[in-house]
Amino acid sequence: MGLAVAAALGGGVAPSFAQPQPQAPIQGGPLPLLRWWILDMPPHFSYRDGKAPQRAEDLGQGEVDGFMRLLVDRMPQFRHEFVELSLPRFEAQVRQGETLCSVLHVRTPERTQWLYFTPLHPALLARQIHVVVRREDLPRFEFNGQSVALADLLRRTDLVGLVPRDRSFGPRIDKLLAADPERAPRSVVAGRSANLLGMLKARRMDYTLDYPATVDEYSAQHPGSPALARLPIAEGRSTMVATGSCSRTPDGRRAIEAMDQAVRKLAADPQREAWFKAWRGLAGIDADDLPRLNRYLDERARGAAQIE
Repeated sequence: MGLAVAAALGGGVAPSFAQPQPQAPIQGGPLPLLRWWILDMPPHFSYRDGKAPQRAEDLGQGEVDGFMRLLVDRMPQFRHEFVELSLPRFEAQVRQGETLCSVLHVRTPERTQWLYFTPLHPALLARQIHVVVRREDLPRFEFNGQSVALADLLRRTDLVGLVPRDRSFGPRIDKLLAADPERAPRSVVAGRSANLLGMLKARRMDYTLDYPATVDEYSAQHPGSPALARLPIAEGRSTMVATGSCSRTPDGRRAIEAMDQAVRKLAADPQREAWFKAWRGLAGIDADDLPRLNRYLDERARGAAQIE
């Protein structure tokens, strides 16, 4: 599925962003409703106690749900509602003209036909895509301690891979997978990454692609043989900037403008360290992420609106 636990830009070329038109303030009456799409995808977006969030206070402190909470808190001009849908159902409703917003989608050229996008922050290092294998099969994948090259992996005929259908892994990886469909891993309908990790443990394929934190969380919840291992792939930093998105409707346009403004307010906040802590909680910001994050926010605070 195409997510941001993933929402992101990539490919090394900055997109061209349209400038939003100012909106007249709403005079009186109830606040307009902003509906957010949510899905339980630990560890980047996790339901507390297995229950879908009803309020911003119910959101966790993963990279995605934690940042959504910051956005909701800084968009008081809306009433906020969280809507749990499968990925296919979300896309079907948006294509039918319903207004929904997401912080879970990777930006792709095809999706810009039906979603507005705005950049949120650099994707944290935890988003680097890895090849996930059974630990016992590591010798089949490792090569002198070097990262696995997905391009090389796809040329092998002795391995069977599976990936979730309709998921985007970012422009670089997506391009590799689309270049030779006959050799690319087969795609299957999977509501959550955990479904494929369970299939991997059951030896129904040799490898899949996912985030390391997702694999670690699944392994902690499903201990026992065979254990899973993850290997970084050379093309894994395909996702560079996390994005928010809203339907290409008039209400969606107003919502994405408000989201962009909230991001710029966060970027300009002199108490940046305080909202870092509110975002990530005890997990904090990795030392390797911090310089990139601060550089990006400095530029975002100085720049104009970025909406595509």
